[in-house]
Amino acid sequence: MTSILHSHAIGDLLRRSAARAPTKTAIVYGETRQTFAELDETVNRTANAIAALGVRKGDRVAILSHNNHGFVVAFYALARLGAISVPVNFMLNAEEVGYIFGHAEIAGVIAEDALVETAARALAVAGLENVAVRAFIPEKGTAVPAGWTPIGEWMRHGDATPPSTMVADDDPIQMLYTSGTESRPKGAVMTSRNLIAQYNSCIIDGEMAADDVEVHALPLFHCAQLHCFLAVDIYVGATSIVLPAPDPATVLALIEREKVTKLFCPPTVWIALLRHPDFDRRDLSSLRKGYYGASIMPVEIIKELGTRLPQVRLFNFYGQTEMSPMATLLRPEDQFRKLGSAGKAAINVETLVVDDDDCPVPMGEVGEIVHRSPHVMKEYWRDPQKTAETFRNGWFHSGDLGRLDEEGYLYVVDRKKDMIKTGGENVASREVEETIYQHPAVSEVAVFGVPHPRWIEAVVAAVVPRAGQEITPEELAAYCRERLAGYKTPKTIVVVEQLPKNASGKILKRNLREMYVKLSE
Repeated sequence: MTSILHSHAIGDLLRRSAARAPTKTAIVYGETRQTFAELDETVNRTANAIAALGVRKGDRVAILSHNNHGFVVAFYALARLGAISVPVNFMLNAEEVGYIFGHAEIAGVIAEDALVETAARALAVAGLENVAVRAFIPEKGTAVPAGWTPIGEWMRHGDATPPSTMVADDDPIQMLYTSGTESRPKGAVMTSRNLIAQYNSCIIDGEMAADDVEVHALPLFHCAQLHCFLAVDIYVGATSIVLPAPDPATVLALIEREKVTKLFCPPTVWIALLRHPDFDRRDLSSLRKGYYGASIMPVEIIKELGTRLPQVRLFNFYGQTEMSPMATLLRPEDQFRKLGSAGKAAINVETLVVDDDDCPVPMGEVGEIVHRSPHVMKEYWRDPQKTAETFRNGWFHSGDLGRLDEEGYLYVVDRKKDMIKTGGENVASREVEETIYQHPAVSEVAVFGVPHPRWIEAVVAAVVPRAGQEITPEELAAYCRERLAGYKTPKTIVVVEQLPKNASGKILKRNLREMYVKLSE
């Protein structure tokens, strides 16, 4: 009886919102609109259909799809069963997806129709051809081979009663594979306790409420859009408008049409919105709260947002997958007072900056950012060595470098891997990027290090000019020399049409390094 009384898992949150506000619109996707009561019933039917196929608590089921109604239903249906959902990056190839399928030892897969072929090849790569639980989400009208069930059949299952599975708040509920920096992604295992602690931090510190109307345009396979925004909206009873991709014209039109109050974008997407001709043509007056994260926001773009959207309270969320993902935040009143800062620890987080011996560094000095929090993942899936290394001395080690100012505000200097060591000196790529962003003809920039026979590493900048403007590497180099020390000035500047990014809008510096090395050969 105690477990029933204390039930506080991800699957419970939608049910409670449906009980509080059954007739309120929960989700909008294209022509599909469901109230909280309707979404709750659809999730129950889908969960019972999945259970009838033999999926049990603790089984891993992959979701390979762009954003859509089916993705949201699948996530909550699996949570109701205590099955572990494994969202997979839809930009990966079959070999990469196959590694994740095999590593997670999935018991089933739910894939968008256009990605079924990739999923099928990935199952073969993983040696999981016999996996019987296979559903597809019909989006593109792509032909699907035999053996795959349309998810609509699960949604129409005859049993709409809530599943009887008891899911404890510390049971694994999701596995998120890091997009990161190492040769193989790691599976970060999340529990409901981790995620709900993070939701509460988002609600309290991020000023989230039931009267929010939000566009979800960034990928739901990524923890930021899913767990800082969509799942929080379901929890508090807000309305979610789901888009398959962050097309600027579509996002701007929806803000006007649906009276959207809240929007999250990584810096690259905010920049795309600002540069789109519809930005000044659409009525964006309903927008009250804006959020950014996933990568560092250029100071010049923060200033531009403050000028062009003066009514919007702007928040910077900083964190990473293993933190569920938010760790610190910069509040609206600090955006200009603390330009470039990641703010202070969220209400359920403690944050320090430490040296290589895990001792706190003096104010203003650079060290590794570490956290202690119920947000922190349970473990890396089947990797006790990496888990122990990451959790050493009772703190989660982020791999990010930062410093704290005299008021305790955190400034992220760089990823450890992005710190450029040139001629015996350390160069933070972000400092160089901030300088180049001040040039009026620059739209985007990425700074990175490449091997150099004399300097060990050389500073390189890839720059995208603003539409209709021209800029030369020589002009930019001169601009940098006036504002930066000689060793920080890029040795090479390349002007490009666009920067490589992942589906979450992060600039892929590793791709730039590889591209530059090839160009130099």
